[in-house]
Amino acid sequence: MTRLNRRSLLAGIAATGALSAASTAQAQAPYTAKPANLAGTSVLITGCSSGFGRLAAELLARQGARVFATMRGMPRAEADELRALARTEKLDLHVIAIDVTMPEQIAAGVAGAERINGAPIDVLVNNAGIGITSPVEVQDLAATRLMFETNVFGPHLMARAVLPGMRRKGGGQIIQISSQLGRVITPYSGHYSATKFALEAMSEQLAYELVPHQIDVSIIEPGGYPTKVWVNRNTYSGALKARAEAIHTAGYPQQVARMGMEDGSGRSNDPMDVARAIADLIAMPPGTRPLRLPVAPGNKPQEPINAVTAQVQVAWLGNSGVGPLIRGVHQR
Repeated sequence: MTRLNRRSLLAGIAATGALSAASTAQAQAPYTAKPANLAGTSVLITGCSSGFGRLAAELLARQGARVFATMRGMPRAEADELRALARTEKLDLHVIAIDVTMPEQIAAGVAGAERINGAPIDVLVNNAGIGITSPVEVQDLAATRLMFETNVFGPHLMARAVLPGMRRKGGGQIIQISSQLGRVITPYSGHYSATKFALEAMSEQLAYELVPHQIDVSIIEPGGYPTKVWVNRNTYSGALKARAEAIHTAGYPQQVARMGMEDGSGRSNDPMDVARAIADLIAMPPGTRPLRLPVAPGNKPQEPINAVTAQVQVAWLGNSGVGPLIRGVHQR
C-alpha cells in the first residue's frame, strides 16, 4: 500500500508540474563581477546567436577583449546584428560560423580565429548546448545522438582544436557552460543530465591533465534562466513527440502531452549573471580560478556535491603519482 501511495504521489507531482516549479529559484540579487579590463585577451565563444553566448560576447567585447562569436546556420539575422553592433560601438568582435556538431567547421572556424588573432586563442568558452525533454524511454537514438554531439562531443572537439595553440604559448583557459543538472537530476529531462554529467566529468579530467601546461579549466553551473533555450528545447521536444512510437509513449501520457510545451517565462533571473561570471573567471589570475562555479540566485543544490567530490578526489589521489595534478586543481 505504501508503494502504491508513493507512486500515485509522484505521478501527481509530475502531472501538475510541481517538480519544475520547485526547481525554479526565486529572483534575488544578480551575480556581480569585479570590473575588468580584458584588453589583449582573445576569447572564442560558441553558441552566440542568443542567450548566455550572445550576452557574453557583447560584455567581453565592451571590456576590451577580442571576441570571436560563433554560431551555426549562417548566414542569419543574429550574425548581422552582432556585426552591426561591433561597427557601431567599435568593438573588436568577429562573427564566425561554427556548428559544434560538424568537425570540419570547428577546424576551419578555430583556424580562422587564430589567423585573425595572429596568435593562439587565450580563452575558449564552450557555451553551445541543447535540451530535449522527455522520459528516457521515449528519447530515441536520433535525439540522444544530437544531444551528445552538441553537449559533449562538440566541447571535446572545440578543446582539441584550441589546445595545441594554448600549449605552444604556455597557457590558456577553457570555460565550460554546464548546468545544475550536471550534478543533480530531475525526472523527465531526457538525456540532458546525462550529457551535462559527461561534460562535467570530461572537464574535470581535462583540468587535471592541463595543470602542467598552465591551462585552467572552469565549469559554470547555471540554474534556470529565461533564455531562448526554452524555445529551442520545445522545437526539439515537439519533433521527438511527433515521431515517438506509442509502445514507448504509452507509459507516460501526462509527461508526453507536455513535450514541446515548456514555458520558461516564469523565470526572472537575469541571464547576465552567467556573462558576468564568465568575465570574472577570465579576469582572475591564472592558477586561482575555481574548477566549478555555481551561478544562480537562490538554492544551488550542487554545492554540497561539488564539495564532497573535491574532498574525495584529494583524499583518494592527492598523495598518489598524480597527486600534484589533483591538488593543483582543488587546493587553490
